[in-house]
Amino acid sequence: MTANPPTKAARFAAVVGPAAERAGYTGFGSKSRLARDTGMTESSVSRLLNGQAIPDPKFFEPLASAIDISVQTLLVEAGIISERALTETGQSQVRSPITPETAADELGITDPVDREMFFATIERLRRQRHTAAPETRSGEAGGGVAAEQ
Repeated sequence: MTANPPTKAARFAAVVGPAAERAGYTGFGSKSRLARDTGMTESSVSRLLNGQAIPDPKFFEPLASAIDISVQTLLVEAGIISERALTETGQSQVRSPITPETAADELGITDPVDREMFFATIERLRRQRHTAAPETRSGEAGGGVAAEQ
């Protein structure tokens, strides 16, 4: 007899539970603290961690922040969006406010030649990223996200 595949809620809990533990939500009162930090009810947190329910997506951002996991991972694990849909664009839709110039400054790269080399490397990597085949790009993110069932 074969076992039924895990439900989406169980797969979601399998990702969120260990991340919550790594973030320090362990021991007595951990569910209360996670509920407080995310705005969820304690019973919702219990159902989530027991693999019985997936929270409303409005809680994904505070949950992701509390347990130090990406919102994208939560969206995929909840079955709201596929990993493929996230990687088809070839890049995240979230943009970093840091510029290459700011990065060079923060890294202490002050020599003009070194700065130009740094900027050229960034530009080369950007071009490579944009010209890579979609199959190549989708594999770059690595594993860690279960396929949808």
